[in-house]
Amino acid sequence: MSDVLYTVYLYGKKYQVPSSLTIMEAMEYCGYQLVRGCGCRNGFCGACATIYRIEGERELKGCLACQTKVEDKMYVATLPFFPLVKQVYDMEKIKPTEQIMMQLYPEIYSCIGCNACTKSCTQSLDVMQYIAYAQRGEYEKCAEESFDCVMCGVCSARCPAGISHPQVAELARRLYGKYIQPESEHLVNRVKEIEDGGFQKLMEDIMGKPLEEMKELYNSREIEK
Repeated sequence: MSDVLYTVYLYGKKYQVPSSLTIMEAMEYCGYQLVRGCGCRNGFCGACATIYRIEGERELKGCLACQTKVEDKMYVATLPFFPLVKQVYDMEKIKPTEQIMMQLYPEIYSCIGCNACTKSCTQSLDVMQYIAYAQRGEYEKCAEESFDCVMCGVCSARCPAGISHPQVAELARRLYGKYIQPESEHLVNRVKEIEDGGFQKLMEDIMGKPLEEMKELYNSREIEK
């Protein structure tokens, strides 16, 4: 049985698309090529941020086009850019203090608690909560709460305080990874082995193999449980 056809509006134009498609697939079905900036289309994950509204409903919703199914009478527009503030800093010089967040991202202390960021998150993260952790310098909690962030920026687009939530979370995860998380001894040893050239010949042998043989080695590899 063939799919039911839904009516969707892409950038203001009306189309009929199969109901089984995601928004991204529907756009491609209608002739749009989403290559630049989309993770599953040779770009990076989180770049297919999309807003939509269903005819007759008042709510404007945010989502990722790659993981959201089309709905009938859906009005769609992708959002290729958000004015996120990305501060430049040297991880060797900054420390996991509450002051560093105040210095680099002071706008987080202007949060009015409206929770628009959480409501709009495409990953259903508790965004306002991890910003609260960042405000208090609780970087381990902020890193954990924001771990699944794909940096799409929809939360920032809805924020009246102009907070760059993904960049704040990224800084927290970096601080946690460098200064707070316990050092992994086996990882340190493996890095040392790599730096000493212990895997050079192995890599050269692998890179010298035909592509099909490399694929077979990858597909049949032993996966640690």
